[in-house]
Amino acid sequence: MINKKTISMIIERLSDFKEIEKIILFGSQARREALTKSDIDLIVIMQSFEDRFEVSRRLRKKLVDIEYAFDIIVMTTKEFELDKNIPGTISRYASREGQILYAA
Repeated sequence: MINKKTISMIIERLSDFKEIEKIILFGSQARREALTKSDIDLIVIMQSFEDRFEVSRRLRKKLVDIEYAFDIIVMTTKEFELDKNIPGTISRYASREGQILYAA
């Protein structure tokens, strides 16, 4: 299970990106059902971006030395707001069970 020190490291490193509006932890870590090998699922919400994959790469690079696998989903605020009311979407799960780690 993810500990407070790891959460603090994630927030500290990713909050360097001024474009980030919100970081949400979701999945087994947020539900406190994580196993030893469980990854960390994050939704990173930004107002806008040009290249989703480049942003994801830059975020992962900041977290490379943290001893967890990360699943990072980058979304715009608009995408998240539209999807959070649609059953079965990651946004919906994150909005219902997720923990906000950072909000600008």
